[in-house]
Amino acid sequence: MKRIFLIVLDSFGIGYAPDAAEFGDEGSNTLEAVKKSAFFKADNMSKLGLFNIDKNGGKLDTAGAYGRLQERSRGKDTTIGHWEIAGIVSDTPLPTYPDGFDPDMLREFGEKCGRKILCNKPYSGTQVILDYGREHIETGALIVYTSADSVFQIAAHEDVVPIEKLYEYCEIARKMFRVGRVIARPFVGEYPNFTRTANRHDFSLKPPKKTMLDFLSEAGYDTPSVGKIYDIFDGKGVSARNPIKSNAEGMAKSLEYLDTDFNGLCFINLVDFDSLWGHRNDVDGYAKGIAEFDEWLPTFTGNMRDDDMLIITADHGCDPSTPSTDHSREDVPVLIYGKSVKNVNLGTRQGFCDIAKTVCDILGAENDLEGESFKELIL
Repeated sequence: MKRIFLIVLDSFGIGYAPDAAEFGDEGSNTLEAVKKSAFFKADNMSKLGLFNIDKNGGKLDTAGAYGRLQERSRGKDTTIGHWEIAGIVSDTPLPTYPDGFDPDMLREFGEKCGRKILCNKPYSGTQVILDYGREHIETGALIVYTSADSVFQIAAHEDVVPIEKLYEYCEIARKMFRVGRVIARPFVGEYPNFTRTANRHDFSLKPPKKTMLDFLSEAGYDTPSVGKIYDIFDGKGVSARNPIKSNAEGMAKSLEYLDTDFNGLCFINLVDFDSLWGHRNDVDGYAKGIAEFDEWLPTFTGNMRDDDMLIITADHGCDPSTPSTDHSREDVPVLIYGKSVKNVNLGTRQGFCDIAKTVCDILGAENDLEGESFKELIL
């Protein structure tokens, strides 16, 4: 194999994990929730084995390897999930702030920014701008909020706080607060019709150890990224950054990389499943997004070279049918396609990190990552 394309369908879980009750997520199943929508269609992922995965139902003829991965890390967020995909198992969860951030630290943050602070509570991203947006516009105060994840989020109207200034405030917060991600959440419009824009930006912690991206880079491989991968790893080990504003743009950029001569791993995140539909409890929107990806998939696989491999997976769940708008602790799929890939059921495997171990094994990069390679099973 010369090139591996790893696509993360952000939040596309396939059923609650054995320890889901510890996270308040017993019964969550993102796939089953969106399957009930009239807009759901996944014929091409079915051909790759999506519904042959253990517990997923049918026994169809498939064109690749498939399996179920269970998370070993103590978390259900984007950062922890992607770090594990890249070979780091996090035994300690990142800190969360169900009661908001320390008032003294937040006061200091506001002084450094020269602005007052609003909210400081766990909140839905769309609801918080509806409830605090007018006051923010009138006063210029920043809307700071969190969620069930380890995040420090700053919402601001683009006419009140210019994008670059908002990013500057996020950099200040990144240095002050121990969270997985500081997230810029710009919005536009007038009350009550505020709309979050695509100028969101994540400022993540640096991974605590080397990931597959570092080991591949050290071995001389290219490691371009599409979507928020660069942000999640704070650029460590990433050779090229390609930010996107939608799944459609991410899929288009992925096709461009098919026509690009590189040797290594192209790491891709499609975030709309999570940010636009999962967190907003939009079952039909999520289903339409899966159908759009599924329709695009044959264009990608049909243009793959003989020495290419495609891996499709997810980083956690976000069941849009539950009362919660937070991530859900779920198993994730792994679908693998390529001219040399066997039609094999990998069963249920312990650890998203098996992906990292397999990628490095296939490309021949020495590493000390956690996980177990399944190279010998699929090639």
